[in-house]
Amino acid sequence: MSNDRYEFPGGIASPIDRSATKLLYVSTAKYGGDWHSLLHTHTCAELFYVVGGVGQFKVAGRMLPVAADDLVIVNPNVEHTEVSLNSSPLEYIVLGVEGLEFGPDGAADALYEVIHFRGGGEEMLFYLRAMLREIETKAAGYEVVCQDLLEVLLIRVLRHTDFSLTVAPAGRRASKECAAVRRYIDGHFKENISLDMLAELTHINKYYMVHAFSREYGVSPINYLISRRIQESRYLLSDTDHSLSQISHMLGFSSPSYFSQSFRKLEGMSPMEYRKRRAGEHGPREGGMASDSRLSTVDSRGK
Repeated sequence: MSNDRYEFPGGIASPIDRSATKLLYVSTAKYGGDWHSLLHTHTCAELFYVVGGVGQFKVAGRMLPVAADDLVIVNPNVEHTEVSLNSSPLEYIVLGVEGLEFGPDGAADALYEVIHFRGGGEEMLFYLRAMLREIETKAAGYEVVCQDLLEVLLIRVLRHTDFSLTVAPAGRRASKECAAVRRYIDGHFKENISLDMLAELTHINKYYMVHAFSREYGVSPINYLISRRIQESRYLLSDTDHSLSQISHMLGFSSPSYFSQSFRKLEGMSPMEYRKRRAGEHGPREGGMASDSRLSTVDSRGK
C-alpha cells in the first residue's frame, strides 16, 4: 500500500487581503451592432476576461488590442471603455473588486495591466464560470463561494505574472451605497429615475443618500443622471440623424426644451450648435454596443 500525506503549516498567510478585498459584482457582456462605448470610471478595480471576439480597450488614453484569453485589469478611478468590431464581436466576463490595486512590483500609480493567457485560459474560465453558476443558482453560501473563487483566481493571476496586489487607499473607495447608486444610474440612465427609487435601492434615507453621494462624487445623484444623459446625447447628435425631440425622449428628458436647457448648461452651446460643429468630422464608427447581462451583484448594495 502506497500512502502520501501532505501537511500544511499553521498560520498560512494569503497574498490576498481578505479583510479589504471584496467581490462586488460579476457581469457578462457580448457586443452587438446596436452598442457604442463611452468612457467611464469605477471606484473599484475591474477585471475583464475576454471569452471571445476581437476588439480594443481604451484605457488612460491608450488603445489596447485584445482577443480571447486576454485579461484586462483596470485600477480604480481610471477612465476606460471597450470597442468591438462587428465582424468579430467581443464577449467577456467582468469582475468588480473593491479594495484592490494591481501592478508590477515597485511600480507607483499603475493604471492598468493586460495579461495574455494564450493557450492557458481554460483554468481562468473554469473559476469565472463557477462564479456565474453560483450566482445564477444562489444556493446557500454562494457569496462565500464566490469570494473564495475570487481569491483563487487572483492567486492564479499572481502566479502568471510578477505583479503584486495592494489595498486601495481608503480615501479612494466609495461607500457601497453611493457606488450602487452610481452603477444603477450608469446602467439605467435612459429610464425614469427618482430619488425615492435610488433610496429604495440602497435601503437608506433619501436625504442622507443625496448628501453622501454628493460628498463622494462632488455632484448630486440627479445632476449625475443628467450628465450621463448629456454624455449619451453627444453620441446621438454626432452619429445619428435623430431629431432633438427623439433624442430627448430616448434619454428620458421630460421635454425637448429641458434637454436643450440641460445640454447648454453642461456643454456651453445648444444641441444643434454641437451637431453642426461635429458634422462631417467623423464617419460612422464600426463597433457595437455590449449586450450587458449583469447576472447579479454578490453584495446587493454593490460597489
